[in-house]
Amino acid sequence: MFHTYDEAVEWIHSLLNHGIKPGLQRMEWLLERVGNPERRLKCVHVGGTNGKGSTISLMRHILQDAGFVTGTFTSPYIKTFNERIAVDGEPIPDEDLLAIVNDIYPLVKEVEETDLGSPTEFEVITLIGLIYFGKVAYPDIVLIEVGLGGRLDSTNVIYPLVSVITNVSYDHMHILGHRIEEIAFEKSGIIKSGVPVVTTIEKEEALEIVEEAAVSKSSKMYRLGSEFNYNNVTYTDEGEHFDFSSPYKTYEQLPLKMKGPHQVKNASAALMALEYLRTFYGVHYTEENLRKGLEKASWVGRFEEISESPKIILDGAHNVDGVKSLAETISQFYPEKNVKVIFAALKDKDFDSMLQHLYPIVKSMTFTSFDFPRAAKAEELYEAAKFENKMAVENWRDAIGLELDNITENEMLIVTGSLYFISDVRKFLKNEKEF
Repeated sequence: MFHTYDEAVEWIHSLLNHGIKPGLQRMEWLLERVGNPERRLKCVHVGGTNGKGSTISLMRHILQDAGFVTGTFTSPYIKTFNERIAVDGEPIPDEDLLAIVNDIYPLVKEVEETDLGSPTEFEVITLIGLIYFGKVAYPDIVLIEVGLGGRLDSTNVIYPLVSVITNVSYDHMHILGHRIEEIAFEKSGIIKSGVPVVTTIEKEEALEIVEEAAVSKSSKMYRLGSEFNYNNVTYTDEGEHFDFSSPYKTYEQLPLKMKGPHQVKNASAALMALEYLRTFYGVHYTEENLRKGLEKASWVGRFEEISESPKIILDGAHNVDGVKSLAETISQFYPEKNVKVIFAALKDKDFDSMLQHLYPIVKSMTFTSFDFPRAAKAEELYEAAKFENKMAVENWRDAIGLELDNITENEMLIVTGSLYFISDVRKFLKNEKEF
């Protein structure tokens, strides 16, 4: 048993050694023994390749402004471990996490001795979240982000009021498959019988797979560009404004603080899910709540400006579509800037496919690495990049120091790649008094 919060978190992290084990049997076994707290929750399940966290943040801020106590389960964390499990934006208190870990530790040791084997780190974190929401915090509604894939993800033990699939693109292919249809099949696995699904999927071959799954589950689909839509997007230094239409409500020139064309899509998915909840479940909010929520919502580590002078932006663009969205956002909001990039990624990523979206818009690229078992070396990234003005600096602190020492007024620095990398950089830069 554990006496301190730090001991509890250290034990959770030690479960990383058990790797990734897709499947729901261990979760079902554990949840049954703690009284199935997930059955007490009113949930929204959010899957997809990119945009899950942003969509959840947008929904949470609107619901919270309307007075709903809102739980969120997200990953990975950027600032603190506890932020993965939060209520109204407040991370689970250390003492509650410690108490829950001590309650479940004997069960985890017990299941290890069965044919099911040891739970993974993410399974245990999911279990802690469901217990906290269902037996301790009792939020009005819980927004739950899929960890990996969907069909066999440990969060797929819930039965939500509505499901959201933001998009489907290539990521985690060693687990989810190398064809977009295979990845879509895994993502569509969160669709439950009779539960509607909201999606912003644009790839036709992926959409067809999700549509088939929805039909087989008698689930109504709300598709971007069909059942709901956005238009008349305008861009300012503060973000975007856009019109939104759905079968239930139309809004004009809604404000959005999160920058980028992809965030308008995420906001539209969030609004469609909320409109469904308001229409069929009495989750009432006003247009004022909606506007205030959209203006307040942000997502740490996603096109996050942490310095105005010099201009420094952090963005956890960790796959091809993420980097493509980053490039579009830079072009939209900072066309006059000379862009310098620091990039680090995990070994299993398709570096060249990711980076080619940045080549046309950046002035220089610095490749680096960070302290993580699967982090690629700076030299690996350097060799993979088909870009002339580049360099490799293995230590990321040195890379940042070098760029900041030489940045000029008309330049901006984008630090991007793995979210684990962004987490380290953010802590470092936030602690710096001067750049």
